[in-house]
Parts: sequence; C-alpha cells; structure tokens
Amino acid sequence: MNKRISSRLLLVSLLLLMVQVEAGPNGFDIKQPLVPIDEILLGGPPRDGIPAIDAPLFILASEADLKQDAEVLGLVVKGVAKAYPIAILNWHEIVNDQGVLVSFCPLCGTGVAFSADVGGERLDFGVSGLLYNSDVLLYDRKTQSLWSQLLNQAISGPFKGTKLQMLPLMHTTWSAWLSAQPETWVLSRNTGYGADYDRDPYAGYASRPGLYFPVAKRDARYPPKARVLGVELNGQFKAYPMVELAKNGAELVDDFQGKRVLVRYDAASRSAAIYDEHGELMPAVTAFWFAWYAFHPESEVYRSPE
Repeated sequence: MNKRISSRLLLVSLLLLMVQVEAGPNGFDIKQPLVPIDEILLGGPPRDGIPAIDAPLFILASEADLKQDAEVLGLVVKGVAKAYPIAILNWHEIVNDQGVLVSFCPLCGTGVAFSADVGGERLDFGVSGLLYNSDVLLYDRKTQSLWSQLLNQAISGPFKGTKLQMLPLMHTTWSAWLSAQPETWVLSRNTGYGADYDRDPYAGYASRPGLYFPVAKRDARYPPKARVLGVELNGQFKAYPMVELAKNGAELVDDFQGKRVLVRYDAASRSAAIYDEHGELMPAVTAFWFAWYAFHPESEVYRSPE
C-alpha cells in the first residue's frame, strides 16, 4: 500500500471517528439533557434495532389466539377498544397507532400510552436503543428529540421539556380485558417482522431480583420487581403496591392530593386500575417497584392498615 492511499485511509478513519463523536450515542446529538448525561446508557441494540410497529394491523377478539392469562395493554380511544399483547410488545416496544403512541419497556415492566399529537403536529416514534434509569428512551423521527417514557417528556432535542399527554390504559390479562371489552380489537402478529412471538426474549427476568442496568436510586421496602400501580396528580406521585392492595380486597377508596380516588384490584389477573370521583379511568402506570422509585423517590406509598 503506497503512502498516498495509506494517508487517505487514515483521513477517512479520522473523519468517521469525528462524525461518531459529534453524533453521540446511537447517532443522537445530546446536548444539555434534562437528566445527567452520564446516566443515559447504551442498551445494546442500535437505533431502531428494536423496530417500532408503524402500520399495525388488528384482528377480532374471536380470531386472537391468546391464553387467558396472557398479559395485554388495553386501551379505549374514541369508543374503540384495543388490546396490545405484551408478547408482541416485548419485541417492538412501540406501536404508532393513528395518533396514539403505545409504549412498553420490558426492563421496567411499564406500559404507557400517549397522544402522539404534540404542539399541533402528529409525531411518530422509534426506539432509540438508549436507556435512562433502565427505562426505554423513545425518539421522534421529526426532530430526533429523546423522550423518557416514565418522565413523560422530552429530555433532549428541540422538544426538550415538552410533556406528552398520558392516556388511560389497563395493564392486565387477556381474560380480564376481554370480559370488560368483549368487542375489543387485538394487535395482529402479522407485523411484517419475523419475530417469534411465542418466545419471550426476557424469560425469567421478572422473577429474578437482579437488574440489567444501573439506576440512580434504590429502595428495599419491596423486592425490585414487585409490581406497583403508580399515579400522578398535581405534580405529586403515589404508588399502590399490588401486595398492599391484595390485603384490602377488590376496592380501596383513598384520598390523594385532595381528591377521592377508587383503586380496584383484580386478584385473578394481579392487576389494578385507578378511577376518579366520577368513575372515569385515570392515567396510571403499572411498574416494577425499582423503576417507579428510581424516577419518583419522593413518591408517597400506600400501605395497608393491616
């Protein structure tokens, strides 16, 4: 190899390195984020290495081949009920569904739905391959802003500080959702990808105490993967651990931030939901305890009087 070719190769290599450094992790230009930049971690896959579902297809409930105890995220928008099986979301984490963003983070056990209409325009989202507090960071394809699922807001980019509108969603079993919404549609496995939706890529993770990635704060009051129902009112947070709700039976009337709320616990599906004083389902998130506490260490925590 002559010196001229060698010099050119060295120059190209240096330029590529400079582009990678300038672009930042997974190609994102992260400047002065709202969270500590050294706590934004590479999750393993590259940007879009976990592919979002951008053209979801739905089937009738009668056509769905789901076990009764299969976990789903259930959502009703404009009178239309839909179920998004966790078995599919484990492989995709995001569904862009006609103005609704359905997100799921297997590492935190968190399913959250948002309106995709932001600032007068409709956004679509992808999986950045980056994590904060072990939770998925989404990105919008228009501005490349990074969005924290559990902070409900953009942490970097042109939308930095902008909040997403959280939608009421149920994290429950197929049997429970079908009973409540017999006319529901179901996200089809015909996604256009070759994933084996019968295989859980995170098998055993929820039953083990260990985490794959570090988080800023930990608390030992409950096991790390114990499930809680977390809610925000007036900028304040409260967690309802499932183990505490199980001690109270099916319903709990509670006062939080000067409002009376009703928490319903379903022992069969080991799931819970929260309703306002008018009986309307409120936005809330089912999460592993470690994840809820990492994001909301100041959160109130419901304890059964027993």
